[in-house]
Order: sequence, then structure tokens, then C-alpha cells
Amino acid sequence: MSTALDTPAPRRHPTNPAPGPLHRLGRWLAHHRRRVLWASLALTVLSGVLGATAVGSFALSRFEAPGSESDQAGRVLAERFDTGSPDLILLVTPESGDVSTAEMREYGLDLTGELADHDGVAEAYSYWTRGGANTLASRDGRHALVVARIPGDADHVRSTVLPGLTERFDRDDDLASVRIGGGEQVFRDAGAEARSDFVRAELIIFPLVFVLLVLVLRSALVALLPLAVGVLAMLVALSLLRIPLLFSEVSTFALNLTLAMGLGLGVDYGLIVIHRFREELGAGASVSEATARTLDTAGRTVVFSGVTVAASLVVLLVLPFDFLRSFAYAGVAIVAGGLVGALVVLPAVLASLGHRVAGRARTAPAPVGPEAALPGTAGRWYRAATAVMRRPVLFGGVAVVALLALGAPALGLRFGLPDDRILPPETGSRQVQEVVRSEFAAEEVDALQVVLPDAGPLAAGGPELADYAARLSEVPGVARVDSLAGSHEDGQLVATDQAEPERFAGEDATWLSAVPDLEGLEEDATGLVERVRDVPAPSEVLVGGYPAELADYRSTVVERLPLVLALILLVTFAILFLMTGSLLLPVKATVLNLLSLSVMFGALVWVFQEGNLAGALGFTATGSLEPSIPILMFCVAYGLSMDYEVFMLSRIKEEYDRTGDNDAAVAVGMQRSAPLITAAGLILAASFAAYASAGVMYIQMLGVGVAVAILVDTTLIRAVLVPAFMRLAGRANWWAPAPLRRLHDRIGLRESV
Repeated sequence: MSTALDTPAPRRHPTNPAPGPLHRLGRWLAHHRRRVLWASLALTVLSGVLGATAVGSFALSRFEAPGSESDQAGRVLAERFDTGSPDLILLVTPESGDVSTAEMREYGLDLTGELADHDGVAEAYSYWTRGGANTLASRDGRHALVVARIPGDADHVRSTVLPGLTERFDRDDDLASVRIGGGEQVFRDAGAEARSDFVRAELIIFPLVFVLLVLVLRSALVALLPLAVGVLAMLVALSLLRIPLLFSEVSTFALNLTLAMGLGLGVDYGLIVIHRFREELGAGASVSEATARTLDTAGRTVVFSGVTVAASLVVLLVLPFDFLRSFAYAGVAIVAGGLVGALVVLPAVLASLGHRVAGRARTAPAPVGPEAALPGTAGRWYRAATAVMRRPVLFGGVAVVALLALGAPALGLRFGLPDDRILPPETGSRQVQEVVRSEFAAEEVDALQVVLPDAGPLAAGGPELADYAARLSEVPGVARVDSLAGSHEDGQLVATDQAEPERFAGEDATWLSAVPDLEGLEEDATGLVERVRDVPAPSEVLVGGYPAELADYRSTVVERLPLVLALILLVTFAILFLMTGSLLLPVKATVLNLLSLSVMFGALVWVFQEGNLAGALGFTATGSLEPSIPILMFCVAYGLSMDYEVFMLSRIKEEYDRTGDNDAAVAVGMQRSAPLITAAGLILAASFAAYASAGVMYIQMLGVGVAVAILVDTTLIRAVLVPAFMRLAGRANWWAPAPLRRLHDRIGLRESV
């Protein structure tokens, strides 16, 4: 059945356009290949040196929201009370008896004093210095806590202070054993585990990718080239990250992203350039002409792809967190490194190797003339595309139903707060937190700090402050409230002789410590923070403390999500429009990519939130997901999906511009691009899947989620939904309103064919 839109369209571009800048670059690289190779070697060495020095400057990060209520509360506490949220706990377990004996009291007081005198520790208190506070001892009296505050940024605390504390205080004495825990120790252990995870994964990935490349390219020598592009992309990216280090913090996690994405993009770009170079050689072109044509076609596709991937990550700059902005810097740097490797270094290498690159690759003459059929039109991808286009509604409908079913668990996505369970069970800091979680009734270390910075007469205590403290203690999830007015539980005053009451006293200011029970923190920490903030206060109030800091961080991230999504969609739409001149194809790409990403989020919820496969992968589900890692994964996976969209559309558009036949262009474009996309996708998916062996749950999420997204994108999306959609749309695929058509004619970016 045919419609007017299905009839061939006139060619849009001249058959023999003037050589473009990439064509000229290709010729220059082929002519000066030896100089380029020596310059490339120098660039590699220089990038390695600069990158190595940059790694040492990366910063550790915290879940903080600058300018938020919790941030303001922390500043008031530090400036006017010289206190703040605790960073470290020592879990003390007597060898015999319980923590209330006279012998243990003396031991505990000495241990607290020893910790307080240690370099870098600003204050320390314990079960024994706080008069036997029940929130600092386990229910059965077998464990007690010593709590410390270590001022300074995350780098200072985790890299400078904690190593010495761990060496000195993680010990077994005659009377008791002492183990170290607390939030900073958890994230210090997570950083160390993540580093070993990435080293272990890379040791798996490089040989695995090499073997897969040999199978795809059928040449060990040629298989080394995409790997080399990936390594160069990593080194150049690390050296370029010295630029944002001049004006901003760059998270150490940016190094992990650089390692994970650098190799993947290097392989993708290397494969497409090598594949096109082989095609041109097989068509009878000279080495110099093959290099020029490769850059003019595949090189242009790589540029589009790189800009799309970079744009998908650069939108993270709208988030006010150095941690997430670091991924934007890393994304741009990785793409820049990949483009240098694929568009400068690799063409010079290919020109030097010449026909040796063809190896045992099966090449055939390129089509000649507008009516020529693509060699291998009987290939499996050509036949698959043709079969789908015969019944586009059936095949497309089945694929959409399958994607929706796989993505359905994403509807239950629940954002929560991170804790020690991101670590393997055998990690010391997690074991400490497990004891606190299971044996203690309340969580003193995670107390909410309710600050009244302009308290006036309330700063001296009195009935109004006592009434406020009593009402706070009635909030569901709050175990006890300590203040100048004494200690309150369930609305009742339970103690007036608490230890160290002076810690709440300040000039025209005071604060209260709302100690949560473990059930309140476990079930809904964010809701607990909101309930405390909703209690009417006698003066201005700021609620801080670790749970409030995490809640404010999460809220800020979630609030900015619509802006991040809108920017990604807008920027990628604009890029695809500049490439295709079509209004419909960018919309189609966006919808299909969102479908594939829904499957990724469905997998995240089903596996990591609900705990399916927890035993096989070795993690502990908490019933929620911390939001920043899924956001990063969305940007990475969306960029990679658009990467493959650009690969396929460039070949389809090239054929459509040549013949004006939509259906033939789709089938021929798939036959030319799908084998490459499938191979690149399988290799990249295998690379990310290797991170499933990690010990840190965040790394596992990144590996499993992105691998799932890539596999879905290179199978159901590219093999079924793209040809089905493009068959149904017909000539409308290439339509745009007249004003946009004129805009594209003026500024659009085109392939030279």
C-alpha cells in the first residue's frame, strides 16, 4: 500500500558537493600521518602526566545542599556553639558484663578523653560522660557508644584524620573491644571499596573487550585500535579535568565515570571509523581517499554523537552540587578525548596501516548510481527490517507492550537516603552500624539539631522552651528531646539533671537535640524531618543534623529533576534536528529512548529497590534508591542511546538523500549500521556489566542499569521500533515546517556522500 508520502523525494543535496572540512582534514592526516603519529605519542605521554597529577586533586564529597535550612543550621551551631553533627562513633563492647559497671565506666571515661585529645577531634562524648544516657547504650547493656565530631571538609576528615583514628582506636583491649563507625567512616570505606571495584572491573573489562573486538573485527591488530582510542580518551579526559579544578571541586567519582565511559566511547567511535574505512577500501578508494571519505561520513557521525553525549551530561551543571557537576565536567572531557582519538589519531593510524586494516574483513563494492542496491541486501538485518516494515503495527505493538511491561516496576520508584548498606556486609563500618541498628533503641548520632538563632529570653530556658521541647518529643519517630529545659520523652519531662546542659546555652540563641528512634529513621527519615519542622516554634527555627542534610540534598535534587529532563530533551532534539532537518525524527528518538530508559529504571527498582537478585549480586536492599546515582545513570544512558540513534540515522539519511526512497533507506541503513551498533552495544554492555561484581551497591547499580539500557536499545529499539515507526511515518519522517526547513538549510549539518 502506498501513499503520497511514500513516493521518492527529490534529492536534497548535490551529488558531488565540495569537500567539507572533515574531508580536507582526512586528506591532511593521511598525507602527514607520520607527524601526526609522533604528535599523538607526545599527546599521550603529556596527557598521562597531567592526568596523573589531576587525580590527586579530586575531592571527596558529601551529601550537602549549600544554602539549605540544614546548611544554615550547621553554620549557626559551628559559629555560636562550637558544635555540629557527629562524624565518628566508637562501638565499645565489654569482654564480660555490661557497660554500666564501675570498671567499664572508668574505661569509657578514659577512652572518651583519649579520643577528645586526638589531633583533629573537636569534641567527644559518650554513654559515660552523658550520665548513662540510654540512647548511647544498647537495650541489653552490652554495647555503648563514644561519639566524636571532626571539623573540616570531607578530604580532611576522611584522608587526614580518620586513618590515624582507625589505627589507634580500632582495637581489642583487655576489658573491651572497640570498633569504628559513623557516617564519615562509612563513606571512607565506600570510597576505598569503589576504587578496588573499578580496578578489579577494569582487569576484567580490557581482556573481555579485546576478545570481543577480535571476534567482531577478525583481526587482533585492528582490535587493538578501538582499545587504544579508549585509553587515549581516558588520558585526555583526565588531563582536561585540570581545567574545572581551577575553579571548582571535582569529585573522585568523576574518575570512575571517566574509566567507565572512556573505554566505551573509544570502542564505539573506533568501530564506526574502522568499519567505514574498510568500506571505502573495499569500494576501491585509495588509502588517502578512504581516510578522507571516512572522516567526511563516519567522522561527521562521531561528531554528532559526541556532541549529543556531552550535551546529555552537561545539563547536570544546573544542579547546585559539585558532586553531580563533576560528572558534567567528566562527560565533556571524555567526549573531547574520544573525538581527538577517533578523528585525529585513529585516521592517521589507519592511513599508516592501509590495506592491512582490511585483513579478513568481508568487503564488497559500494553501490554505484541512485538505483544501485546495497551489496548484501539479502543480509539478515536487511531482511529483518523488511519483515518488520511489512507488519509495522504488529511488530511495533508487541515491542512496545514488552517495553512497557519491563518498565512497569519503575512506577514504584521511591527515592530515599543512603546508609551503610551500600557496603559489603563484611566491611567494619557497616558491621558497627548493623549493631547500632539492631541493638539500640535510638540513634543519638543522627539527632536532629533544632536551632533557635534568635531565641531572646528562650536562650535562658523557661516554660516556653520546655513546652516546645515537649511538643517536639511527641512527634512520631522522635525518641527524646534534650535542651536547656531538660530531657523530654512523649511530651513528659523525664530528667532535669542531664549531663553537660551548657552545650545548649548561647547568647540570645539556643538549640535542642531531637534524638530519633531507629524505626522513625528506617521508615521515613525525610518525613521525620518534615514533621519536626512543622511543629510550631516560639521563634525562628532551623532544623539541621545528618538526616536533615540528606533530606535537603534529596529535595533539591528532586526539585531540579524536571529542569534537567527538559534541558536534555531540548538539547538532543536540537542536535538531531540539525542533523536530519526533520521535526518528527527527533521526537521519535526521544520517545523511543525514554521507553528504553523506563526499562532501565524498572530494572533498578525490581533489583536494587525491591531486592530481587540481592543474593546473587551480594547487596542489601533498603526499599528505596538514593536519587543522584539514578540521575547520573539517566544522563549517561540517554546519551549512549542517542549515540546509537545518531549512528543509525546517519546511515539511513545518507541512503535517503541518495535515493529519496524511505523504506529502502531504512532497510539499507539498518543493514549498514545495525551490525556495527549491535557489536558496539554488546561490547559496551559487557563492559558495564562487569561492574555488577562490585562491592559498593552504587557501582553495581551503574553497571547493571546501563548494561540493561544498552541491550534494550540495541535490540528492541533499533531492530524493531525504529523500522516500524519509520515505515508508518513514511515521507513524514523527513518533514519539517517551512520556517524550520529554511533554518535547517541555513545552519543544518549534513553528511557528504
